[in-house]
Amino acid sequence: MVHPIPKPDLVYPDSDGQPMADNTLQFQWIVTIKENLEILFADDPNIFVAGDLLWYPIKGNNKTRRAPDVMVAIGRPKGYRGSYKQWEEDNIAPQVVFEILSPGNTLSEMGRKLEFYQTHGVEEYYLYNPYVMDLGIWQRQGASLLTIAQTNSWVSPRLGIRFGTQLGEPLQIWRPDGQPFLTSVELDQRRQQAEAERDAAQAARQQAEQERDRSLERAAALAAQLKALGVDPDAIVE
Repeated sequence: MVHPIPKPDLVYPDSDGQPMADNTLQFQWIVTIKENLEILFADDPNIFVAGDLLWYPIKGNNKTRRAPDVMVAIGRPKGYRGSYKQWEEDNIAPQVVFEILSPGNTLSEMGRKLEFYQTHGVEEYYLYNPYVMDLGIWQRQGASLLTIAQTNSWVSPRLGIRFGTQLGEPLQIWRPDGQPFLTSVELDQRRQQAEAERDAAQAARQQAEQERDRSLERAAALAAQLKALGVDPDAIVE
């Protein structure tokens, strides 16, 4: 009897061999968007944010894949992953993806990415070119991702963040509470400023308490002197 040779399990590599970024400007934007989204949704255990993570949408197919610069999967738990295998994620596709252009990206490459995101269920696609400071926005309508006419202000339906663009100015992004997306250096500067303000306020409180204590001590000393002279300080009427 001939036994069939079992097929080896299909491997879904965690790396496609491509670099995360081609240069420091592209990398800074990827990190800034990804980390600010992590901060924004830190208290929601069911929003997963990732950067440069391979996404496999189809079980049994390890060739169809993309690694968005940043992606957000709403309804999926936080946690570490080697890749995003959609069939292991309740078949939930990342709803929002971001791509940051580098000089090496070609129109055909970006066209293939748009087609992939359209085919596999992305609801919002943001493509930012930091060199010419241009933002492209696509939103799902039915089976298609359609371009949104560029405006000076756009609010993501899924994330609630607001994008602001002005001619010749870098992209600005704000959280729903109005706080801007900041780089890690800017966030640390904010932290240091808050700590300095807290320390200054604490020093002011301590100084006020010390002045109060000195005033009480002076008043007690004066009362003692009056009593030594036979004067009852409590009986003095102004």
